[in-house]
Amino acid sequence: MSNVVARASRLLSGRTRSVESHTRPVDAAAILSGLPVPVILLDPDNRFRHANHAAEQFLGISAAGLSQLRLDDLLPKDNPLFLLIEHVRLTDSTISDHELNLHSPRLHKHGITVQGSPLPEEPGAVLLVMQDASAARSLDRQLAFRGAARSVSGMAAILAHEVKNPLSGIRGAAQLLEASVGPADRVLAELIRDEADRIRDLVDRMEAFGDKPIARTAVNIHRVLEHVRKLAQSGFAAHIPFKENYDPSLPPVWANRDQLIQVVLNLVKNAAEAVTQEGVIHPEIILTTGFQHGMRVAIPGTNERMDLPLFVSVRDNGHGIPDDIRPHLFEPFVTSKAAGTGLGLSLVAKIIGDHGGLIEVDSRPGRTEFRLHLPVVTEKDADQ
Repeated sequence: MSNVVARASRLLSGRTRSVESHTRPVDAAAILSGLPVPVILLDPDNRFRHANHAAEQFLGISAAGLSQLRLDDLLPKDNPLFLLIEHVRLTDSTISDHELNLHSPRLHKHGITVQGSPLPEEPGAVLLVMQDASAARSLDRQLAFRGAARSVSGMAAILAHEVKNPLSGIRGAAQLLEASVGPADRVLAELIRDEADRIRDLVDRMEAFGDKPIARTAVNIHRVLEHVRKLAQSGFAAHIPFKENYDPSLPPVWANRDQLIQVVLNLVKNAAEAVTQEGVIHPEIILTTGFQHGMRVAIPGTNERMDLPLFVSVRDNGHGIPDDIRPHLFEPFVTSKAAGTGLGLSLVAKIIGDHGGLIEVDSRPGRTEFRLHLPVVTEKDADQ
């Protein structure tokens, strides 16, 4: 990242030369616009003098809009970013800071690395290069969660063998007692039967973590979302408004349709529970699809890499995920629900991981978004 700052500084200060004397001069703005990381130039009054295309996407504001703003129009003045900028100006040197949180009503970024550099030809001007490593951190966490899911899979195999068989005997005995005892004892027999059913259901859910091969086909993601929306609005989300922001030009996903329905249905059900909590005004669930270039991950166990250009977003306007739960959200048996088992999101992460995909979460009060990054059908897939 330091190389990016140095090159950007030279470009903006006009000190970059062509490699050969007969080549055309370097277009600094064009090169900066092509950089994949956000690059911002602030003048001595912290006004935005330049922002490349990545910075526009990062901040959610066009370069023309930024040219009318100061940094303190986006962030409160007590944000640590201002301290970094002042240190750059005082020391006239490049300074880096990590895990910065850029929070305001207009900007919500977590764990950002920022590197600031002075421009020698323009005293007081500061060049900022920002890097959001949230996707990489999310992938690291999901690899850890996948290992935890394998542990659940092994545990489920043991439980299925060692628990379900005797459990059937216990339930059968409870049913026989229920028919031959008095009313007072019948209540106890019903309790034994109900608890046996509850344990059986839990084991059945854990068996879903088994490492079974996935049968994949070309899947229209919008038909999956439409199917889930109809299921939700005919049941648990009957009175919750849905908004759909779909890109109709998306190619098919290379996936298992039933498993994708299970994933999206789980996310929509969580969103419905979030927006029906007390204090949520005008509850809504927003389903979004789109195409995003540049998302690539390694295929586990191979040297190959997979593109994940298609994304699906499930967003709600509930109270948000509690801070203590958020880092462990996809771990098995972690839940904030009084009657929850903590297996739903863990299963979601496993299914998406089995598809070679990635899931990200952005949550704060009034806005929680789960974003799935999925592979599309390739020529190699179509030949299978």
